[in-house]
Amino acid sequence: MLNKIEKKNMFLAQHGWLKSRFHFSFAEYRNFNNMNFGVLRVLNDDYIKAHTGFDTHPHRDMEIVTYVIDGELTHADSMGNKETLYAGEVQYMSAGTGITHSEHNLGDKELKLFQIWILPPKKDLTPTYGSHRYTKKQRQDKLLNIVSSKDGNAEIKLYQDVNFYVSEAKKGKVFEIELKEDRQIYFAQIDGVTAINGVELNSRDAMEIVDEKTLIIEAIEDTHFLYIEMKKSID
Repeated sequence: MLNKIEKKNMFLAQHGWLKSRFHFSFAEYRNFNNMNFGVLRVLNDDYIKAHTGFDTHPHRDMEIVTYVIDGELTHADSMGNKETLYAGEVQYMSAGTGITHSEHNLGDKELKLFQIWILPPKKDLTPTYGSHRYTKKQRQDKLLNIVSSKDGNAEIKLYQDVNFYVSEAKKGKVFEIELKEDRQIYFAQIDGVTAINGVELNSRDAMEIVDEKTLIIEAIEDTHFLYIEMKKSID
């Protein structure tokens, strides 16, 4: 099953300094029929104006991954971490028993990012923080595994059983992947146009992928995308 979700049908929050497209129920967008996709609880497509951002606020019992699309993100938290990340770089935080942090755009241009929340396998885990500075070469015409479980091979490891992949592929590039019977994928198109088993996704569209054995991912135009592979939901 391929369930295409067009960006025009997603909730768009407008707060002046922040524009955010919510893929799932979040903040002022309350939709109990769109709470999550498996362990994927939140995917917010954020546009943050220069010299603004999220002041210090708390999190707990959530694993949070931020993928920087463009601009610069400056993070600071209650564990003493502070750093600035740039396009293609990834930050993660397992909030566990509790953490506070801030996220700001201290640069002079708009910051674009995906903030993604993953439900942890259990509550009250030990908080962790980290980041990795992936390069464009690593994801150019490749499926780069940027996040995995503790048992996986990615540089960034979460407690939950998930895999994140990103790619920036040239027009005409084709990937073929096999999907195990007990796994599903949430695919988020960032820029360009990608076809998945012949179904086209445009910039900022998304797709839920369940009960597919083989996926043919084709770059119809130069394309940039991210997808999350996880255990299949049991409803």
